[in-house]
Amino acid sequence: MDPSAEFGRWKAQCLSKADLSRKGSVDEDVAEIVQLLNGQEQFFTTSSCSGRIILLDGSINGFEVQKRNCRWLLVTHKPCIKDDMIVALKNANGDAVLKFEPLVLHIQCQQLQDAQILAVRSTHGLEVPLSHKGKLMVTEDYIDFLLKIANQKMEENKKRIERFYRCLQHALERQTVTKSYPKEKVNEKTNAYSHKKKRNREKACDRCITEENDKERENDNSSGLSAAVSPEDD
Repeated sequence: MDPSAEFGRWKAQCLSKADLSRKGSVDEDVAEIVQLLNGQEQFFTTSSCSGRIILLDGSINGFEVQKRNCRWLLVTHKPCIKDDMIVALKNANGDAVLKFEPLVLHIQCQQLQDAQILAVRSTHGLEVPLSHKGKLMVTEDYIDFLLKIANQKMEENKKRIERFYRCLQHALERQTVTKSYPKEKVNEKTNAYSHKKKRNREKACDRCITEENDKERENDNSSGLSAAVSPEDD
């Protein structure tokens, strides 16, 4: 079977099912990006998360929580208030950990070259243990302090989602322009115009990406973006 046709069949089959994330649906803040990607023949998303604040209850091994072997006491894709966190902590029996996780997209790409325009990754996040064997190990004031940081990260994450969307649009437009102008049988005037237009689009996209990278260097505590090309449970 033609690889392109096979990819299209696989895409249709996967998109007919629910999102593979724990929530099972696409978050509002990332819906435009998912729609943009799934509207391209060379991409489709398998799972997504716009970013979240979560409280996990489980065992800790080297301060790393294994999400598959723990209980989710609280999860929100919006800013979190202290009262909700305190109530959730009362249900902790093991070692509860507060986490902030930024945007994650799991995307299948038809070819490696298609995946290259999605090569955006950052490790910014937050992970702090709050209790041990059900006993709260920090004060409520400290929890309030942590939530202020987590909520700031959530707001910054939303701004980064918007910047990523603009960069992705530029990259896809540049790809379309490149495919629209074959190297052969193009007169000099059209060729010069297309190259100038391509350079302008490249500068716009590169400027957007540069601003994103500069933002990360300026603020190590800010949230980031990540895009993966292989499907994975979120």
